[in-house]
Formats: sequence, structure tokens, C-alpha cells
Amino acid sequence: MKLLEAFRNIFRIPDLRNRVLFTLALLAVYRIGAFIPTPGINTKLIEDFIERSGGSVFGFIDLFSGGNFRRFSVFALGIMPYITASIILQLMTILFPYLERLQKEGELGRRKITQYTRYLTIVLSCIQSASIALTLMKTGGPEGQSLVYNPGVSFILMTMLTLTTGTAFIMWLGEQISERGIGNGMSLIIFAGIVAGLPHAMKDLFDKFADRTWGQFTGLAMILLVVLMVGIIGFIVFVEGGQRRIPVQYAKRVVGRKVMGGQMTYLPLRVNAGGVIPPIFASSLLALPQTAALFFEKKYLFFRDFGEQMKWGMPWYTLLYVTMIIFFAFFYVGIVFNPTELADNMRKYGGFIPGIRPGRNTSEHINRILTRLTFVGGCYLALVCLIPEWMIAGIKLHKLWGPVGAWFDAYAPRWLLEGLGVTFYFGGTSLLIVVGVAMDTVQQIEAQLVMRHYEGFVKKGRLRSRRG
Repeated sequence: MKLLEAFRNIFRIPDLRNRVLFTLALLAVYRIGAFIPTPGINTKLIEDFIERSGGSVFGFIDLFSGGNFRRFSVFALGIMPYITASIILQLMTILFPYLERLQKEGELGRRKITQYTRYLTIVLSCIQSASIALTLMKTGGPEGQSLVYNPGVSFILMTMLTLTTGTAFIMWLGEQISERGIGNGMSLIIFAGIVAGLPHAMKDLFDKFADRTWGQFTGLAMILLVVLMVGIIGFIVFVEGGQRRIPVQYAKRVVGRKVMGGQMTYLPLRVNAGGVIPPIFASSLLALPQTAALFFEKKYLFFRDFGEQMKWGMPWYTLLYVTMIIFFAFFYVGIVFNPTELADNMRKYGGFIPGIRPGRNTSEHINRILTRLTFVGGCYLALVCLIPEWMIAGIKLHKLWGPVGAWFDAYAPRWLLEGLGVTFYFGGTSLLIVVGVAMDTVQQIEAQLVMRHYEGFVKKGRLRSRRG
């Protein structure tokens, strides 16, 4: 088979083989560290606490730490502080001209921004670890047991040192993978943490099949579930590689004795230019009501009721989630993509879009196309993120107020309202991460094979990643 031949080719090339083995070795180190517990923690009670607070900030951290936060290992914070620091610095380039200049200085500027990202990651890790330590000391188990064996200043300092060091080590692992391995190191670390739960999900599905959870329709339900999972993954691959190519013509220029330009090229605009950033932003904001309810529901009934309305599958949660994803899709694209600057650069080098005047008209033309693509991309992200959550928790339309909720409660099927009770692997955000990282990594391996005159994973054309 061509796929097996491509895998054999990977190990025939010494440099590519070493890169792949180096990447796998560092990911194995990461997974070993995931089972080293943080001192002074009752890990059993911590797992129960995270299970109860799945929709809160703690559940959000647990997702990106690959389950390390649930076990409260030395890698409990995961790579989340680094992601947050990267996003903050990316946003700050708009406000601070110094960072904007660094971004345009090429390799030297990128190195300085990377160094600032490391410093900010350490600061955020210290703040997050101290906050988590204080929260655990004040929070008890279901029967009032303490989550911490010896609470106090020493526990806070030990937790800060352990978790911050763990995050710094993960950051180093990611950078080593990016530099000496294959693929994006930070993305692969998140990928490895999420995929590590696949055996448990497979076992959960097998147990449901063995116990005939859905009665006589269990077999059919399993088949439909697998087909749906494969279909969604295929849909993600299709959209993530989708582009709108705007033709660009460059006029001929005489430079010395040479004639430059004159060729036709295209400007590729991705359908989902924001990637997984909009769902991450939306999920983190919607986790705040659940977190507030977790700590204040016993004292204030308002937080309990509000927290109930903001759980997975609740109508208000769904409405706000979709709205925020589309909003952040536009927000992020507006930050990273400047049609006016792009149009000016095209005009400077003699480029133009056929049928469109250079300058302002070109900028408006690109902006119109980008607006439509971003809206479609935002709707796609919302759909992919909501389908798994609906399968897990259902669409709780019967929780609507008044006669509308009563009608759904009386006539809508229970599986629609309460979900199928399956572990749809993965959740929406993690599914986007896993498929996107897999596409990027395979595309890099494909490029390495083709560069060395070996056949890649596809017979015709080129495997297109999210970067195009």
C-alpha cells in the first residue's frame, strides 16, 4: 500500500528518521511527567473536584493540560500559560509600536518576541499556580475533607515552584521539538495530551456495546456514532484546507537589464483564518459563570441559578457560545490581517487584482471577501464545537421558561434533550486541535519526503495543511 510505503520512506531518510524519533522521545518524556504528582495534594479528591467542576475554568485548564490537572501532576498547568502569553503579546503588537516594529524585523525580531513570551509565561504560571493553591486550600471535598494535606504558605510556595517549573519544562520540550523534531512542538504537546485519553474513550464505547446501553438499537447506534465521528473529522479536514484564491497580476518592470514581474499568482485566504482561537476565547469566557457558581452558590442563590443556565447544552449557553465564536473569529482576523496594508504592498510592487483598481478599491474588495469567509468560518467552528457537546449533554430546550419549555419537555425525544450519554471523542475544541495538528504534522513530513524525491502520502497534488 502507498501509505505503508510512505511510512517506510520516512525511516529510509536518516535526517527525517532522527527528527521523528526525537519528537516521539520528547513526547514520551512529557507523558511520563504527567504521572508525577504535585506534593501535598489529595489526588483522589482532586479528581472528584475536577469532575464536579467540568464546565468551570478548572475543566478548561484540564482540557489543555491533557488530563494532567485532573491528576494534579507536575505538568498540571500544561501549556496554557504559554498560549495565553502568546495571545497577549499578539494583541499587544497593536497597542505598542515597539512590538509592531519587532514583528517586522524578521528573525531577530521574532527571537526577541519569543523571549518576551517566555518571561510572560513564567509570570502567568506563578500567578495561576498561586491562585490554584489558594483555591484548593479554601475548597473542601464532598464530605468536607481537605484537598490539601498541609495547607499554609509552604504549600503555596511549593505548588508555585512545582507547577511553574513544570510549565517551563514543557515550554522547553515544545521548543526543542519545533527546532530539532518534526511539527510544531507546542501544538504536538497539546495533541499528545488529548489523544492520550483515546483508549479510555474506546473502552467506554466498548462497555456500552457490551452492556447494550441503548437496548436493541445499541448496534445501530454504535455504527451511526462511528460514521458521524468519521464524517465530522472529514468535514474538518475539508474546511481547514479550504481557501479562497484571489488572482493577482504583477506588471512587468525593468530593473537594470532584467525584466521583473509579469506573472499571475494568487492571494490565498483561508476559510477558517482564526483557527482554534475563537472557540478557546469563547470557552474561557463562558467558564467564568461556572467558576463563580462553584465558589458562591452556597452563599448566593443567584450564582447557582445563573450557573445552571450556563451549563453545556443549555439554550442560553448555546446562544452565547455561537455568538462569541463568530465575534472572536472576526476579532482575531481583524488583528492578524490588514487589507489596507496588503493592498498598499501590492501596489508598491506593481501587483493588482484583475478588474479592481489598486489602492482603496483593492482593500475594500479583499475586505468584502474576507468578511464573508470569516462569517462562514465562524459558523463552521460553532457547528463543530456544538455537535459533540449536544451528543454528550443534549439540547436542553425543555429548560426554556414558560410554555415553550413545557412543550419541548412533553413532546421532544429524551435523547435529544438529555444527550446520548456517550463520550464523543473528542469535544469540539479538542477535536479541532487534534485534526488541525495532525494535518500540519503530516504536511511537514510530506514536504520532507517530496523534497528528497520520495513519494508522499498522496498520489496527486499536494497535501494542504491549515497554513496552505
